[in-house]
Amino acid sequence: MKTDVEELTPTRVKLTVEVPFDELKPNLDKAYKEISQQVRIKGFRPGKVPAPLIDKYVGRGAVLQEAVNDALPELYGRAVEETEIFVLGQPDVEVTELDDGNQFAFTAEVDIRPKFEVPDYDGLEVVVDDAEVTDEQVEETVGNLRERFASLTTAERAVEEGDFATVDLVAKIDGAEIEDASTSGYSYEVGSKSAIEGLDEALTGLAADETKTFTGTLVGGERAGEEAEITVTVQSVKVKSLPELDDEFAQLASEFDTIDELREDVRTRLGRQVRLQQLSDARDKALEALLEKIDIPLPDKVVEEEVGRRNQQLEQQLQMAGMSKEDYLKDEEKSEEEFDTEVADAARLAVKGGFVLDQLAVQEELGVENEELSEYVVSQAMQMGVQPQQLAEYLTQNNQLPAIVSEVLRSKALNLVVEHVTVKDESGNEIDVEAVRRELSGETGETVEAEDASETGDAPETDGAPETAEAPEETAEAPEETAAAAEETPVEAAEEAAAEAPAGDADKEGEAEKKDA
Repeated sequence: MKTDVEELTPTRVKLTVEVPFDELKPNLDKAYKEISQQVRIKGFRPGKVPAPLIDKYVGRGAVLQEAVNDALPELYGRAVEETEIFVLGQPDVEVTELDDGNQFAFTAEVDIRPKFEVPDYDGLEVVVDDAEVTDEQVEETVGNLRERFASLTTAERAVEEGDFATVDLVAKIDGAEIEDASTSGYSYEVGSKSAIEGLDEALTGLAADETKTFTGTLVGGERAGEEAEITVTVQSVKVKSLPELDDEFAQLASEFDTIDELREDVRTRLGRQVRLQQLSDARDKALEALLEKIDIPLPDKVVEEEVGRRNQQLEQQLQMAGMSKEDYLKDEEKSEEEFDTEVADAARLAVKGGFVLDQLAVQEELGVENEELSEYVVSQAMQMGVQPQQLAEYLTQNNQLPAIVSEVLRSKALNLVVEHVTVKDESGNEIDVEAVRRELSGETGETVEAEDASETGDAPETDGAPETAEAPEETAEAPEETAAAAEETPVEAAEEAAAEAPAGDADKEGEAEKKDA
């Protein structure tokens, strides 16, 4: 087999592959066998039809096409391996020559990771926020805990801001009631502005059993976005009563005997969180600093796929929250153009970050041990609230382990960068990141990354796109996922699968796109 590589752009190549026809013999034999099982010719049992009769009744061309389609993935994979290119996504394959008995040739255009070297990253310096916990933050946290133990008592007066009113809502358009926009016994915090616009104003001043009608825009249901005539009737008015911040409250809300002990524990926990945030910020800023030193071209298609994935993810989140994109942009005070620009910039940064960490892993000859994979799965399972074995089985069944390997490799590559970066807080104090990591990890015996997510509520840092198990080589049977997978990790896919049936056949991903000869 002979393979030539033509560079179309720094991120896309065209492979021209010439194959002696003899190399197709196993595929031809397989094609004859499969077709023999399918055809029905008098005097021959299925699977026993001779090749000459298949050529006569089915056609040699059909056999050749079957054999070529079967051979293409393996031949493409060999071509990629021989040329040592780092492919991204699926190739566009075209059969250019099929000379029966003589030669077979095809071309494959595919995006590739650009060739570059990661420069020296010693001497980089990044600045993170001070690990400071203020009295205001402590009181805010204690106040939030206090809110959880609040009680509601009925008030024999008109509604005021901050009250909880139990109401009935009836929405009508052109005199017809809109059932999915009407409700009964709805408890609403007046002044929260979390329901239909105009409801807060309508409720203020109403007493129990009083009614008021106003015009508002429906925010959900089949008639969302339309103006409706809304009638609100107050069933009852309740006032929120907060417990006193005393020793009795501390005993009710925690394992501590005094309010001072509770406050001190809150301060300790907040201190841990801000130090964890320092570690997370140090990683992010170290990668940003490294990326600023590198200028590489990015495949347009890969970036476009990442933009599409991010937009799709936002759309799903907005649907779950019952918001429209217009409402979201209004809350964020952004125009559509500003939002699109931000998404595109973030997508390019994510793709670039993935490329750089992949290359760094290759340059530094980093590897992944089984213990590291196990630790990763255990920490992710803890965050998801599932058994590690359950998550491991899902990842295995859905062919996600190669992506996990890549994700762990990228994390190790980024850890290596952080080790060589000087990290200071805003006050100018140098931070020993590894010492902080060991200290925080030693307090609980768990990984810092797992605690970071569990305490702050943030998703674990993915450090870019999962791509493949072995870098840089790739095969047609297991082509590398594109860097457009930059944000959704295999574990996030598993979380989605908890609510949906697991996605279908992974084996189809390895097939090259084919065109008929």
